[in-house]
Amino acid sequence: MEIVGRCDDKDAMQQYFESDRPEFVAVYGRRRVGKTFLIKEFFENRFSFYISGLANATKEEQLDNFAATLNACGKTPYARAKNWLEAFRQLVHLLENDKRRNKKVIFIDELPWFDTPRSGFITGLEWFWNVWASSRPEILLIVCGSATSWMINKLLRNRGGLHNRVTHRMLIEPFTLAECEAFFKHKKIVLERKDIVESYMIFGGIPFYLNMFEKGLSLAQNVDKLCFGKKSELKEEFSLLYFSLFKHAESYKKIVTALAKKKTGLTRAEIVVETGFADGGTLTKMLEELEQCSIICSYNAFEKKSKERIFQLVDFFSLFYLNFMKNIRQNDEHFWTNLIDNQKHRAWSGYAFEQVCLQHSAQIKQKLGISGVVTYLAAWRSKKSDLPAQVDLLIERNDGIINLCEMKYASNEFVIDKNYDKVLNNKRSTFKDETKTRKAVHITMITAYGVKHNEYWNNIQSEVTVNDLFK
Repeated sequence: MEIVGRCDDKDAMQQYFESDRPEFVAVYGRRRVGKTFLIKEFFENRFSFYISGLANATKEEQLDNFAATLNACGKTPYARAKNWLEAFRQLVHLLENDKRRNKKVIFIDELPWFDTPRSGFITGLEWFWNVWASSRPEILLIVCGSATSWMINKLLRNRGGLHNRVTHRMLIEPFTLAECEAFFKHKKIVLERKDIVESYMIFGGIPFYLNMFEKGLSLAQNVDKLCFGKKSELKEEFSLLYFSLFKHAESYKKIVTALAKKKTGLTRAEIVVETGFADGGTLTKMLEELEQCSIICSYNAFEKKSKERIFQLVDFFSLFYLNFMKNIRQNDEHFWTNLIDNQKHRAWSGYAFEQVCLQHSAQIKQKLGISGVVTYLAAWRSKKSDLPAQVDLLIERNDGIINLCEMKYASNEFVIDKNYDKVLNNKRSTFKDETKTRKAVHITMITAYGVKHNEYWNNIQSEVTVNDLFK
């Protein structure tokens, strides 16, 4: 099966496969993002050894599965090992009898599930890499897991025998809009770019969700089928997502729920107030882990200390679920199809479109002609102005310009009228007054279909449209 997109990831995999040294690659990322599919399809299932951990299984069940997999891969019969050290010694025996001349690829999927309480799995993995694999240039060990907190804390930040042993880390991120378009084309699903953008606003660039789309149905019909029907496949997905990623899922869901209520995002201090969590190391760890698996993101408040970072929910499905699926009482199988443009829908679509833009900042820079210019992305809120003044994305450039980006979602050309022109001028002047910047401040409009060229349009220095985000 063809791998759509993922050019950088495929290039990295090829580089590791052709390396003249032993490689230990850790692959992680959000549930459903396509980690396992990418690895299996890239290597076309030609592994010297491939195993996946069993969810909620005991140590004995995991060892049973390990022995069965060894027996399926080689000619020598292996009895179930008594412990993980013995199991990995059996794996060494299998690999030493593998006569492949190029890289021997060992793929251990869902690695965190092997680490049952007091199992000794980490000790076995340490022995396998440190004593045997790390001195063999023909070895490519790939480990993968959706439980991001485990992958980061137990593997990437390991302070024991696996400290600094991982040679490469790969965070598999959601598709871009361009990759979504290529994916739908590959699946023979006909959607206009407007629909692809809205699908992104609901499902993000998560291949698993997009693969559920049914050819011949409209976007709204697909959303109803997946999210609101009696047998909707994604009804329990929100809870499954967080329980698969984090050990103490409810705490992470509490942070995400708090962020979903505030379009403008929350500072750390505001998160403490909203959640009741202590402002300490545990909160730092949870925020870091949520960010590392692309559930939230943070931006520096312009000219503020790192403590003033603004956190925003950027996982599109979580945002959609909390706005429309959670606590829904009616059993309306045509809920999304029949949803009339109301205030709640407008608020969600405006925020979700902003997040689409933020996820495609590289494409915005490309349209502005500053891909090669050193830039700094930030957010800003006025502390003094009587009128609301906030910028969710500003691009401070090394060429003496700051772009204040206004992101507006509309079904037609966006019209700047007299009142909105005053808002933009107030925002620009307030920003300059409060920050004391000496750089030129440009207003940049990012819209779906462009800005109508009326009498107020000339105050805009640059435009970006949805089509530019597909580059």
